[in-house]
Amino acid sequence: MKSWSDRFRRVGVQRICAALLTVIALASVGYAQTFTSGEKGKIKGTIVSRKGDLVKVQDKKTGSTATVKITDDTKILRDKHKVAFHRHEDMDVTAMVPGLTISAEGVGNASNQLEASKITFSPDEFAIEVAQEQQIMANKSAAANAQSTANQGVTAAGAAQSTANQAGSMAQAAGTVAVMNAADVQMVNQRVSDLDDYKTVAEAVIYYPTGQSALDDPAKADLDKLVALAQSTDGYMIEIAGYASKTGTKEANQQLSEERASAVANYLRNHGNIPMRRILAPAGYGATHPDAANSDPQGRELNRRVDVKLIVNKGLQNM
Repeated sequence: MKSWSDRFRRVGVQRICAALLTVIALASVGYAQTFTSGEKGKIKGTIVSRKGDLVKVQDKKTGSTATVKITDDTKILRDKHKVAFHRHEDMDVTAMVPGLTISAEGVGNASNQLEASKITFSPDEFAIEVAQEQQIMANKSAAANAQSTANQGVTAAGAAQSTANQAGSMAQAAGTVAVMNAADVQMVNQRVSDLDDYKTVAEAVIYYPTGQSALDDPAKADLDKLVALAQSTDGYMIEIAGYASKTGTKEANQQLSEERASAVANYLRNHGNIPMRRILAPAGYGATHPDAANSDPQGRELNRRVDVKLIVNKGLQNM
């Protein structure tokens, strides 16, 4: 028969093993980091999701997640940077989007969240991530177009078989590029609202005359309707994407699309009283993603637009 000391020793070892397994499990899946009410705290990590004013951040060192609350008093600052960053500083708060690395400091609130007094981010990282996203989207589009060409070629008569083979090779090459970008996709895959984490509650499309970025009365009326709906939507965010038709240079179209997106953001802030922290990085995408062919006036008119989406995070209970 084993002695009581042996039994206690065995129980002690079992408890230590259980504790170690718990620590390992927490480390592997990440855990929720909380902040004591009234005490100072800080965190540096990547934004993994948003719900209105609440930002879920994954700590760079520990892998734990914490909720950071942005308020009217939160200062959003840029770190020193090398690349040109064309966004106005009063819109820096809109850069708080999933995929961005931030440093936040503040005080714990009654909900054990970090109520941020200051948040800093690097425009270099932000610009790189946006550029990567645009490249990823371009690669996906190239792959889809090449595959479509390949499919058309396969169904053609024997004389077109060679063309189909070439198109198939293009599709394969474009697909390979997309696979190579898998890590980049993972880093920014939550930036846009048509992914699984977000759902669109309402949408408005604003159209512009050639070379213009000013809002007309019908556009303002559509935005006013979106504002009214936003005010009754819990945890809402607004995504703004500006576009242009292919009637000018690539650089001119890019600038024009950015100006159109900024015009919408400024109207929502100044006339709709939408806090800028509720707007997700209003961006211009030039002549990409046309809604219609650019070969005729009607198509170009549809492509001179800004898509405005009222969105919410599907996982609200997790915030």
